[in-house]
Amino acid sequence: MLKRVMIGQYYNTQSAIHRLDARLKVLLTIAFMVMIFFATNAWGYLALFVFIFAVAVFSNVPINIIARSVRPLMYILIFTFILNALFIQGETEVFSWWAIRVTKEALIQAVMMTLRLLYLVMGTSLLTLTTSPIELTDGMERLMRPLKAFRFPAHELAMMMSIALRFIPTLLDEADKTMKAQASRGADFETGGLITRAKNIVPLLIPLFVSAFKRADDLALAMESRCYRGGKGRTSMKVFKLEARDGIAFVLLAMMFYCIVMWG
Repeated sequence: MLKRVMIGQYYNTQSAIHRLDARLKVLLTIAFMVMIFFATNAWGYLALFVFIFAVAVFSNVPINIIARSVRPLMYILIFTFILNALFIQGETEVFSWWAIRVTKEALIQAVMMTLRLLYLVMGTSLLTLTTSPIELTDGMERLMRPLKAFRFPAHELAMMMSIALRFIPTLLDEADKTMKAQASRGADFETGGLITRAKNIVPLLIPLFVSAFKRADDLALAMESRCYRGGKGRTSMKVFKLEARDGIAFVLLAMMFYCIVMWG
């Protein structure tokens, strides 16, 4: 079950999107996240969907792989929709029962908020699916390098984010193995209500935390044995260089950003 979660995983297909500069992909992802909040009508949200679909096609990442990144947040998306639909006031009543009143304006706002969360998850998932953890770390460090003048730990922050992304699939795999081991001993994680299933997961957390701390300690020892001392004086194996395809990607997203701001 947990192996179907794609958060933090890298899907290598050597496509044109994969070969884009990591720094540019981080900046374009941030621009896409900002662009989501400028979309105010159906055409804007349709354009965002077409953009995500086009990126998925050009990156050769299957749509079902992207859908897996959304699946863990499905309950949050449903809760967001219900919350906005019930508590936002409007004038055009669609449904009314007892103290519950749903309006057309509330439904529109609920759909917009749900789509925003959905696009945010899909956009950031495409970044991690098309960028290796090492390239993502180097790209983020290069982007934050000017902040070093203010004693900002750019390398350390990029390294921590990269390690966090790298170990999400590892911890999920460890959790899946622990669940199967406990299920073979009679534990039940699938039946019962939401509260019952949440209580059944509690015994899973202790071995998972122990495993996570052990992996963190092993990683710290491995880095120390290799004389890791932070980013000072370190060099990168890969030298980033902007190419023509990076310029084309930047221009295309800039044009879409303009269209969304003006007419979205």
